[in-house]
This record gives sequence, C-alpha cells and structure tokens, in this order.
Amino acid sequence: MLIDQHNRIVNYLRLSVTDKCNLRCFYCMPEEGIPFYKKDKVLSYEEMLRICSLLTAEGVNKIRITGGEPFVRKDLPYFLKELAALKAAPEINITTNATLLGPHIPLLKSIGVKSINVSLDALDEQRFFEITRRNVYRTVFDNLNALIEHGFDIKLNCVVMKDRNIEDLIPLAELSRHKNISVRFLEEMPFDGQSGVRGALDWSYLKIKDYLTAHFGAMEKLPAPPNSTSQNFRIKGFKGTTGIIPSFSRTFCGSCNRIRLSANGDFRTCLYGPAAINLRDELRAGHSDLILLEKIQQALNQKAANGFLAEQENKELLKDSMAHLGG
Repeated sequence: MLIDQHNRIVNYLRLSVTDKCNLRCFYCMPEEGIPFYKKDKVLSYEEMLRICSLLTAEGVNKIRITGGEPFVRKDLPYFLKELAALKAAPEINITTNATLLGPHIPLLKSIGVKSINVSLDALDEQRFFEITRRNVYRTVFDNLNALIEHGFDIKLNCVVMKDRNIEDLIPLAELSRHKNISVRFLEEMPFDGQSGVRGALDWSYLKIKDYLTAHFGAMEKLPAPPNSTSQNFRIKGFKGTTGIIPSFSRTFCGSCNRIRLSANGDFRTCLYGPAAINLRDELRAGHSDLILLEKIQQALNQKAANGFLAEQENKELLKDSMAHLGG
C-alpha cells in the first residue's frame, strides 16, 4: 500500500499517455502548439504497463488515462487492453475532448471502461471554435451522444472563463435536465502554457454556484464520494447532476489520494508541484521493481500537504501547459 507523509492512502493514478493534442484551446497552449516531447523522451506502452503493474500491486485501483488528447497516440487501444488485463486490474477511466473516440466506443465497452470525462467549454458553436481554434463541434456532439447511448458514466467538464464562455454555463447545466450525466464547472487554473502569469481568479467556485442558483434556484447538495474534488448538486427536476470543482481554490487537498505520471515519465505527487522523480530515467537505468517502488515511496514521503505549498516549490509551473503536465 502506498501512503504519503500525511498518512493519506494513494490509490489513484492519472496517467498522461501523450502531450500531443488535436485542439488548440487557448488556455492550454498557443495556436502554433508547444514544443512536444521527442519520441525517445516519451514512455513506451511497455514502460507504462510496468509502472502500472507495480502501482496496482501496491493498491492503486483507479487509473485515469489523460493527455494531451489520449486518442491522438497511435495504438492506444492496444495499451488499454493490456492495462485492463493486468493481474490487479484497475478501474480505467478516460479524459478526452471526444473528437476521436467514436470508433473506439465498442472496445471501451468490452474492456469495462465505465466513466469518461469529456472536456467541453462551450455549447455555442462559434464560441467553441474561438476556444479550441478547431472546427470539430459537430463531431464532439455526435460522439458525446454515442457515449450516452452506450450507457457510459459521463462527466462534462467546463472551465469557466471570464469574457469567454459565461453565456454557456446555463445551457451546459441544462444538458443534465433530461440526461443522466454530470455537468461540472471548473475554476480556471493558474497555468495555461502562455507567457503571462494569470492574475486574480475572476470566477471562484462560490461565484459559479451563486450564478447557477440565481437562475435555477436552490440546488440540493449531494453527498460527496470519498476523495471527491467536486462539490455535487442536483437541480430540482433534473435527471443528472451539476458539479463545481475548486481547481484554483483547492478546497479538496486534505483528502488527496492522487499521483500523476506525465508522458515523459515525470512523476508528480501534486499537480501544482514539481516532478518528484522521472520514472522513465529510473526504468531505463535498469532498476529492479523493488528499487522503483522505493523511489516512488520516497517521493510520497515528501508530498506537500496541499497544492498551495506545492506551488511555492514550483513557480515555473505557472508557465507550463496542461498538455505537458497531463490533464
């Protein structure tokens, strides 16, 4: 079992399989893209599977596949099948922009994937294009509807951005009126791959909640699952739910059970902190499984109590991209 220095059990890995993405969302990377990792710097699927095998044997029972956009990476279905076949098979969840996953839906069902997070920041087609810089709105919605029809547990994640998509918050929340999905609104985070450092947060989780209740009325607070990052609500008469994630305010840090592995092997014990170790280099140095686990535990023994303390150790992260860090 993996336990950090604050006696928190770690059982959730967020694994970025690529830093590449087919969209160019302005808050993640500039229009021309970012310097992507060279092929030899990216973990191979076999290296990822070895790390996942080690971690699942130590109690990690949930792995979320992220990117970049995970379906950009060639042969991802092979990796997902192998991951599902591990001796201590984890729950596999996926975060995606839903542009490329349509053909893979049958496979996802067959290997037992149940939960898929879809990043969607606008319902208006023009605003969607302005945010993503790509004309794939219809594809996203076709694939989203296909996921719903196939019975996946769907969470729509919308980053709330002043002067960009506020008009979309109510229409997005309305999607859960007749569909059993969760629409979740995220505070904008303090890093975006752009050159400037963002100032004060314009839309806090409290302001988002006030905005929604002003339109829908009081929302029923739902019990939070263990280690949840989302405050969850049900709007009266709605089939699905609404969530608010304090990504910037970080009110959920006290129960953190997560670790992160970037496509280049950077192992982070906190999204906001620096890489504690590079597991790609450790693997390629020929270390045994025992040594690798010792190094992972050493990193957990240094984990900050919360994201604010971790951020103090990593000021340069404010200029990094979520595509590099792993969504």
